[in-house]
Amino acid sequence: MQYTDWGERAARWSGIRSETVDVHGTKVHYLVSDQTRTSEMPVHLLVPNPANSASNWLDVLAELRPDTHAIAVDLPGTIAGHTALPNRRAASIDSNVLFLRDFVDALELDRVVVHGWSAGGMISLLFADQAPERVAGLILVVPALPPPLSAREARLWQTLGRAGLAVVAPVALVLLRTSGRRILAAQLRVLDDPASIAGSKWSTGGDLTRMSDEIAGLMRDEMSAVEPTRLGNAVTVYVSLLSLMFVRRRPVLEAMRRVASPTLLVWGDEDRLTPPSSIDDWTGQRPDWNLVALPRVGHAPPLEVPADYARTVIDWCGPRLHDR
Repeated sequence: MQYTDWGERAARWSGIRSETVDVHGTKVHYLVSDQTRTSEMPVHLLVPNPANSASNWLDVLAELRPDTHAIAVDLPGTIAGHTALPNRRAASIDSNVLFLRDFVDALELDRVVVHGWSAGGMISLLFADQAPERVAGLILVVPALPPPLSAREARLWQTLGRAGLAVVAPVALVLLRTSGRRILAAQLRVLDDPASIAGSKWSTGGDLTRMSDEIAGLMRDEMSAVEPTRLGNAVTVYVSLLSLMFVRRRPVLEAMRRVASPTLLVWGDEDRLTPPSSIDDWTGQRPDWNLVALPRVGHAPPLEVPADYARTVIDWCGPRLHDR
């Protein structure tokens, strides 16, 4: 779904526009706020979980708009997004890192503050490591990064895990051909009644009933329009993500140690996908990273508490970016 001004959809999104840009022959969709851009301050670049779309950031864009110039990008292969997918491999984490650099070049953005949510956090971290001259600040929002593993766990992932991931992708793609519509219908039922997921094995923590009516309605409309064949892109995303988290960990771990940008780690203290042990491990490796724990929030801070998230970011960015 695209609007010249998203105020047509909801008053709170007034001043946010859908735009497209050509990136090496691929038509890329992104959302941009109409806040006047100044040369002194970097643009905020919001990167969603690559299985989702830029529209998941709309409430955050609305909250950031009075203070910053911000952009949310549809990555290639998003289920409900509008960016074309050149080929199936283009939906992988590694390919999205390269895409993000090309996207920043296409928009001629010299310096950005990158927000990466969930698997988008992995993409943003690797981008910040590979293009340090472009990243003024890095904000990792409940990121999907390598968790701590014992020596035995690491060996199992190198053997059984590696083989398992090689099998998972083709099997999952076959299952999606027969079950894709049922999966989408189940997702729509959750969006119709977010409270139904609380306490279930599918819950990622927090309280999705705190989503605004506008964002919940938009997500329902977008999901209703999704073709089941697009779910295959999510398989590519998550197989590549699990590989980088558990099998091919070294490049990500080295990037975590190297990344030089000021970094804010935003965590929901009820997040069931990012346990406290991972937070302790990451901040132990990088004690210079700033950690903010949002109370009673799960794996979706931009949906659950967009105003709190935006204020956290603005308060953190102000002195650091001006000092730099």
